Amino acid sequence: MTTFSPVGMKKIIVVAGSTGNLGNRICRELIKRGAEVRAIVRASADPEKIDTLKKMGVTVFTVDLNNIDEIAQACAGAGCVVSAVAGLRDVIVDLQKRMLDGAVKAGVPRFIPSDFCTDYTDLVPGENRNFDLRREFKAYLDRAPIKASSVFNGAFADILKYNTPVLNLKDKSIGYWGDKADWKLDFTTVDDTAAFTAEVALDDSAPEKLQIASFQISPNTLLEDMKSVTGETFRIHQLASLEDFARFIKKQRADNPAGENELYAKWQQAQYMYSMFTTQHNQLANGRYKNLTWTTAESYLSVIT
Repeated sequence: MTTFSPVGMKKIIVVAGSTGNLGNRICRELIKRGAEVRAIVRASADPEKIDTLKKMGVTVFTVDLNNIDEIAQACAGAGCVVSAVAGLRDVIVDLQKRMLDGAVKAGVPRFIPSDFCTDYTDLVPGENRNFDLRREFKAYLDRAPIKASSVFNGAFADILKYNTPVLNLKDKSIGYWGDKADWKLDFTTVDDTAAFTAEVALDDSAPEKLQIASFQISPNTLLEDMKSVTGETFRIHQLASLEDFARFIKKQRADNPAGENELYAKWQQAQYMYSMFTTQHNQLANGRYKNLTWTTAESYLSVIT
């Protein structure tokens, strides 16, 4: 379903957050697909990361991100703006609003917001700070004269590397909340997310919401796969009820007000775990683009163990 500009013309895609891990990979995937890629960066951006983008074939625009006119100039003639920025209110709400206003001013027809997370649309507001910020920006985006497409990738598979309660490689344990031992969790690799997002950016018919997952795996299936991959037996256990977990998160947040200014506050990480066990991606768009190959659970686990 990928669509391109007329013969002889490359479709122009603008990427914000291009010096980040995901943004850089989205640029790479767009270049592979023949797009003309523009990266919008701050004057303070890391020169090595800018050099990497230029070597890739990306045109870098150094822009005052507080200036909507400058953003608009960088977006002139583009078919889509992709936001892969990460941060708190000043980024997810305030900066993205300026990015959107610049795109609209330039006449860009499409915008992909930085919604690279679990599909929060059916979750309760107030339970996850970072989702609430995205909801706030989405309300602004919904009123704008531009077509939007959100890519919901669940959790980045990389969290399985970091000894979280769901999978602790050091302790050889697998944990779950409530009665969710067979609850399927949505994981997507950064590379798979980038490749899919590049396809969406070039697809003028892309819908408003696209759920993806490289693999969906329950704690019980994860137990079996870890045995298969490592030859070792992991311990699986219930951590708490979901109700107790929710109460714990609220107390943890109340006891740590400084965390409100931290992107990865411990209670925010717990909020994300809670969301993974309370919603699922049940309408996967994995098959929308036939040229994509998705990472399997076993192949990913074999790499990180």
